[in-house]
Amino acid sequence: MGLDFKGRVAIVTGAGGGLGRQHALALAARGAKVVVNDLGGTLDGAGGSATAAQAVVDEIRAAGGEAIANGASVTDFAAVQAMVQQAMDTWGRVDILVNNAGVLRDKSFAKMDLTDFRLVLEVHLMGAVHCSKAVWPIMTAQQYGRIVMTTSSSGLYGNFGQSNYGAAKLALVGLMQTLSIEGERQGIRVNCLAPTAATRMTENLFPADMLSAFGPAAVVPAMLVLAGDDAPTRTTLCAGAGGFESAHVTLTRGAFIGSGPDAPEQLAAHLGEVTDRTGETVPGSGAAQGLNELRLAREAG
Repeated sequence: MGLDFKGRVAIVTGAGGGLGRQHALALAARGAKVVVNDLGGTLDGAGGSATAAQAVVDEIRAAGGEAIANGASVTDFAAVQAMVQQAMDTWGRVDILVNNAGVLRDKSFAKMDLTDFRLVLEVHLMGAVHCSKAVWPIMTAQQYGRIVMTTSSSGLYGNFGQSNYGAAKLALVGLMQTLSIEGERQGIRVNCLAPTAATRMTENLFPADMLSAFGPAAVVPAMLVLAGDDAPTRTTLCAGAGGFESAHVTLTRGAFIGSGPDAPEQLAAHLGEVTDRTGETVPGSGAAQGLNELRLAREAG
């Protein structure tokens, strides 16, 4: 096995079932010591019980691996800090964080209660922020870290009834973009995983004959690559049913329109040229947009 996690310590949030459970089992099977975090709530985030996390820990231990259970809600920064301290007290380091915890509160935007919008942002986005913030100083001190954010095609490309979920999931891509830049010198690599999987969260969306193909285990290879020693950084891998793709935020070459009084009309007239994807690039950072605009202005001048 090329991807070896012996000596590594991983925290996987939302690991009591579905994707998170598969992530935890796979990391443990390849030698990692795993903190199995799960609030044990319902799909919409209600309630809480540590039994789901403990069951996965028992499974890992029965297979000869090392794991501990943690019931912290990722929305509670103090509880998240205590979880990270628990990992440090037990094993002395944290190498890998898989931000997987999530909830759903699907409704069309017209019918959605703002409380449901905020909760989904709080769990997916702030949950990942809390966990990443808690492990960041440890990973910096070690000069080693791997953080995997769980994004979604709903965030990358939109999905009816998921404005809250989509907003949170694309926000995680933005978080990853900057953390990967800031963590580079410290040996911290940060990536996103966009899974397509039939889990408790999504099983109703799949045709019956494809349910088994889209099992959560099919997503795990992408997570292992993003969490491994040779992981890329600033990469969004998409995975499902044995297929893998990568997603990118690109910048077109654009066109110089100027800023004169008729610029709005000129832009409207040349919009096709501005949005033409021929020769588009994947910028190394946000500064690339300004540099491209500088190029356009200089060429026009």
